[in-house]
Amino acid sequence: MASIFSRIIAGEIPSYKVDEDANYYAFLDINPLTEGHTLVVPKQEVDYLFDLDDRTLAGMMLFAKRVARKIERQIECKRVAVVVLGLEVPHAHIHLIPIRSEADVDFRREKLSLSPEALQAIADKLNR
Repeated sequence: MASIFSRIIAGEIPSYKVDEDANYYAFLDINPLTEGHTLVVPKQEVDYLFDLDDRTLAGMMLFAKRVARKIERQIECKRVAVVVLGLEVPHAHIHLIPIRSEADVDFRREKLSLSPEALQAIADKLNR
């Protein structure tokens, strides 16, 4: 059975796309820690990031860098944090989180509650 991320990539489940190329897909996290919190996934469904072959992993990091630069240009932040964690979806993924302080990366804190319209506005901003 395809992971939820594979279904998002296939267009079966809607997402707020930030970027895409032949091998990777970036979309807004719908339960973000901060405005612009983005997930980067390989289109190849592999559960664990470090099980990706070296070429795919390196390409994913370069793609994530491209997405992070978009975030830095459009979202006020000091840095874009890169976080790899998560056991909830069996599909390798990287969190790109615009931060002003390290506290912004605390996954135990309450997530933002953004409307679909707000999420779409952020995605549109990042796609300028």
